[in-house]
This record gives sequence, structure tokens and C-alpha cells, in this order.
Amino acid sequence: MHYSDAVIAGILNRQGRPTARGLRFTANRVSSLRTHWQIPRCERAEHDEGGELVNLRKAAELVGIAPSTMHRWVNDGFIAAEQITPGAPWQIRVTDDLRARFVEQAPTGFVPMIDATRILGVSRQTVLQRVKRGELEAVHVRAGRRKGLRIRVPDALPDLFNRENNTRGVV
Repeated sequence: MHYSDAVIAGILNRQGRPTARGLRFTANRVSSLRTHWQIPRCERAEHDEGGELVNLRKAAELVGIAPSTMHRWVNDGFIAAEQITPGAPWQIRVTDDLRARFVEQAPTGFVPMIDATRILGVSRQTVLQRVKRGELEAVHVRAGRRKGLRIRVPDALPDLFNRENNTRGVV
């Protein structure tokens, strides 16, 4: 369980779901249902994830980008966000790690998206998927003429024409 009984009651009420007797949910009613169906209660995590949990607009303000950019990165999976229920506002945990992804100048070794697609020989969407899976590192440059995503391309890429890797003996 991720949420307290009170939060679950609020979600069910926002979704317009009544109890079996047509009443609104309360924390006590959710607790009774949980107990009856033997569903464990919300256990708070031992470790704190840190950072401030804020809405999308506030997160964009804190890292210095436009809310539309923040929304696009949430949709692309570049930034992790959560919703209490489908349709609820996105909430983003603003940590030092998240802030480090938004910089004024691209660090050494990071190239613009167009160059990354050319170097890797894949589409923009494939590059974004690799960033989302953690296979590639990315930052967002938020200042200057060339704002946008920068990708760290690995130094060593597989070479199809390397003689050592050529198993058929054709050069």
C-alpha cells in the first residue's frame, strides 16, 4: 500500500464511487474494508526519498524551465512524476539529482540531440527511450541560444566493420 486510508477515501470520493450503501468514503470506512478483505495498511517507508514533492508548475519554476517543457519531459519519461489517481495533477519530487539535469551550459562530452541521433544511428525517439531506461545520460541546457536536450554518447560504440569482430572473414 502506498497511501493512507484518508487519501484512499479522498480518491474514491473524487472518482464518484459510493460505498455499498451509497455513502461517501471516510478513512474509517476504508479501514473497515481493508480489514475485512485483509488488505495491509499503508506502511511509511523507512528511508526518506528526500526532496520536495511539488506540482508540475512549481517544479518547472524550481529548475528554471517552462511548465510546458516540464510536462513534455514527464510524458517522455525524462523526469519521474506520480499521480494519486488518473487525471490528478502530476507531482514531482525535486531533488538535487533532478536539479543537476538542468544546467546553464552542456558539460563536456554531451552533444545536441541531432548529433546523438547521427552518431548512434537511431531516431530521436530511440535516444529518448534509452535515456528513459538509463542507458544514456542526458541534461537539459536551459540558457543561451541553443537550449535543449544534450546527450552523453558513449566513447566506444560497436563497430560492424571491425576486423576482430567480423566472424565471416569478409573485409
